[in-house]
Amino acid sequence: MRIALGVSYHGHAYDGWQSQPSGRTVQDRLERALTEFTALDKVSTLCAGRTDAGVHGLMQVVHFDTPVVRPDNAWVRGTNRFLPPDIAVQWAQRVPASFHARASARSRRYAYVLLESPVRPSIDHGQVGWVFRPLQLESMQQAAQALVGEHDFTSFRASACQAHSPVKLMQRIDITRRGAYWRFEFEASAFLHHMIRNIMGCLIAIGSGNRPVGWMAEVLAAKSRDAAAPTFSPDGLYFLGPVYDQSLGLPTRTPAFDWLP
Repeated sequence: MRIALGVSYHGHAYDGWQSQPSGRTVQDRLERALTEFTALDKVSTLCAGRTDAGVHGLMQVVHFDTPVVRPDNAWVRGTNRFLPPDIAVQWAQRVPASFHARASARSRRYAYVLLESPVRPSIDHGQVGWVFRPLQLESMQQAAQALVGEHDFTSFRASACQAHSPVKLMQRIDITRRGAYWRFEFEASAFLHHMIRNIMGCLIAIGSGNRPVGWMAEVLAAKSRDAAAPTFSPDGLYFLGPVYDQSLGLPTRTPAFDWLP
């Protein structure tokens, strides 16, 4: 049968999501835990969206096929028993054989949490990005609107990106502030490698007054990575999870969401 899991993780100690020879990835740790729990030779997972080194996940969704039959709550408790403290399965659910964690997703959501402060982060080091210059909300909101809709996002694409096409549908960008913390939330059909971190670099350049609002549209139209700002830190980036058809009955949030500003 096919099982879907919702997984949360603090990405600071890992080389990203995708399995690597180093074994220091979230996927490597999850698959080892599943293998130990099931006592099978190997359990292989497929995820909704890969995350880079240092990027966190609040609801990464994976699926795998297994002959092992367990109640949903047993998959959660049993797998977590073999996981380190910074990775946890949040929920488990049996899904149809046609379900695919990546291909079945209608969209994907990310949030970037940014601290605006003259002093660098300490307690939340590794959990937030940081800017020491004051930011202007209205400028960033206006600039972000240039990215909403279907566009060629080549200017925000890493050179190592393996996506077949740079054309993606950006459904929304929401920017809010609570105290010293900014929250940038993105939802799109899919994202390119480093796409959000490159967009963040541009938004911060505009919000701090180093670039005019219209610069974002110019960067987008250039279709060149050289036109954009440097890639911003991964520390404050969180994969909020995919969005699936409601008929599947999969959770849309986990308790991990509730601590974010």
